[in-house]
Amino acid sequence: MTKDGIRIYETGDFAGMHAAGRLAAQILDDIGTHVFVGQTTQELDRRIEQQVNDAGAKSATIGYKGYQHASCISVNHVVCHGIPGEKKLKDGDILNIDVTVIVDGWFGDTSRMYVAGKLPRKAERLIDVTHDALMRGIAAVKPGNTFGDIGHAIQTFVEGHRMSVVTDFCGHGLGQVFHAPPNVLHYGRPGTGAVLEPGMFFTIEPMVNLGRAETKTLADDWTAVTRDKSLSAQFEHSVGVTENGVEIFTLSPGDVFHTTAGAAE
Repeated sequence: MTKDGIRIYETGDFAGMHAAGRLAAQILDDIGTHVFVGQTTQELDRRIEQQVNDAGAKSATIGYKGYQHASCISVNHVVCHGIPGEKKLKDGDILNIDVTVIVDGWFGDTSRMYVAGKLPRKAERLIDVTHDALMRGIAAVKPGNTFGDIGHAIQTFVEGHRMSVVTDFCGHGLGQVFHAPPNVLHYGRPGTGAVLEPGMFFTIEPMVNLGRAETKTLADDWTAVTRDKSLSAQFEHSVGVTENGVEIFTLSPGDVFHTTAGAAE
């Protein structure tokens, strides 16, 4: 069944999404101890791919439009879709690690922020605001609200902290497919957009810049960076609308979703 072009899933489908989301979140829990000064994003990706394979799951990104890695790893001013490589992490580097897995046909998609070495104060503030913006967006998910309500909650919070919401990229529907309607914008006006209904599955994944919102895509056709080279951060959860609210499919099994907390101490 679809509504406004958005697939409405059955109550029984939530279990499949929880299983996929749990694996993706567990991988991000486990990779945290391997983020350190001198580590390469290529090695982080290798470990992620190994964990996907060991779980008997599949990576949704390997082979997707020609992409050849089990994760996107975006460092410092890279907004999203950073390609793992041989460059070593330096002290104070912040990075988003984004993983999508397929478990029994269901897609689990999540990302979070990490730091190599000591977390700079300005980066800590950016990461905190981005995390809290995601959670405010999720708090707006309930039947009868609209996608505009989600975007408005995120945008007003971020701009209230004198930071910028990236408008070139958005969240998306998912379930038994990687990307599907709707586009989940991280900005907007209350009461606009499609009305939320139980059974809608989608990601919320705000990207927030310390500077201006504008981005550009590099020559590899994947890596998106801030035009002004300011730092960028992102957090992502996959969620489902319930009869009276929302379920988060990608909750951290170890309750360490905000993994940079305390890193500067």
